[in-house]
Amino acid sequence: MNERINVAVIGTGFGRKVHIPGFQLHHRTKVTAVFNPNLEKAQEVAKEFNIANACDSLEQVLNSPDVDAVSISTPPFLHYDMAKAAIDAGKHVLLEKPTALNVSDARNLYELANKKGVVTTMDFEYRVVPTWQRLAELLAEGYVGNKRLVKIDWLMSSRANPDRGWNWYAQKDKGGGALGALGSHTFDYMAWLFGPVKRMFAQLNTSICDRPDPAEGGKRKPVDADDTALLMVEFADGTPAQVSISSVAYAGRGHWVEVYGDRGTLVLGSGNQQDYVHGFRLMGSQNGEPLTELEIPDRLTFPRTYPDGRLAPFVRMVDLWVRGIDGGQAIEPSFREGVYSQLLMDLTHESSETGQWVDVPNLEVFLG
Repeated sequence: MNERINVAVIGTGFGRKVHIPGFQLHHRTKVTAVFNPNLEKAQEVAKEFNIANACDSLEQVLNSPDVDAVSISTPPFLHYDMAKAAIDAGKHVLLEKPTALNVSDARNLYELANKKGVVTTMDFEYRVVPTWQRLAELLAEGYVGNKRLVKIDWLMSSRANPDRGWNWYAQKDKGGGALGALGSHTFDYMAWLFGPVKRMFAQLNTSICDRPDPAEGGKRKPVDADDTALLMVEFADGTPAQVSISSVAYAGRGHWVEVYGDRGTLVLGSGNQQDYVHGFRLMGSQNGEPLTELEIPDRLTFPRTYPDGRLAPFVRMVDLWVRGIDGGQAIEPSFREGVYSQLLMDLTHESSETGQWVDVPNLEVFLG
């Protein structure tokens, strides 16, 4: 268990910013290959990070005996084929969210990974952020008592400028939109913190309907991916929830989770518009007292933080993955949790298109 796990990084956008540095920070992982369909780009990144192999062929990566596992940080429309190929090759897989373009593909990946016996994880990093972990502990301890209301606001300004460039993010059929980028995380931590969802009602909206395409001299192209998602949710235990997600909210309040119960209140939030991890504070109140900031135990804090807030939780996710690979056992979150997040995303689209409440099947039943 002291041996290095050789990892190939598929994708050089988020992969370059977070995955490669994160793997190089972890004491058990070594990046042995990097993939980009543009060989010059792959070579540039390989040189920057001193990676031995730069590849423009996924087959070359997956056939390499120097690759034990792969991380996939490409746009969503590429996830299914790439993850399936990696699993077929017997490689362990770390996958960025959202899992796929639809829940059928997500379930297929889950079933194939189980059949092949590879260890998978999804980069649902809020599960390993100290303030979020403390929120989960306090909820489990009954800090708020019986829950009366959950309210989630994730209101960001990252795409509020209508002149931000058109790309895959603007296209629904490529997996673009705020629901995929933010909602995939939201659905995962909702299930983690509050349990399964019984039913939901959703409205998706696209407020910026065209953007300039830099590849075509700024020609404006249509946007059909959502930039705002509003949901009403009923959890299996009867707790109601209200969820507001937007990527076009100038001076939005940031990311907040509020839990109100008959004994107390917990509020977790950050107004940081530049870093989706740095800046969270956890506040609590019981018996109607004023909210006060709660201390985060040392046992939960990161041993080291970095200017980019995503790095510390990513290294923790890698650590979970490595331990799963060492033990040959499934971890959480795995592709199983990826299926549930994708299921709720698909049902959000269904509800928005039909204007109806939709029931959410039990995950175990859905997985058969």
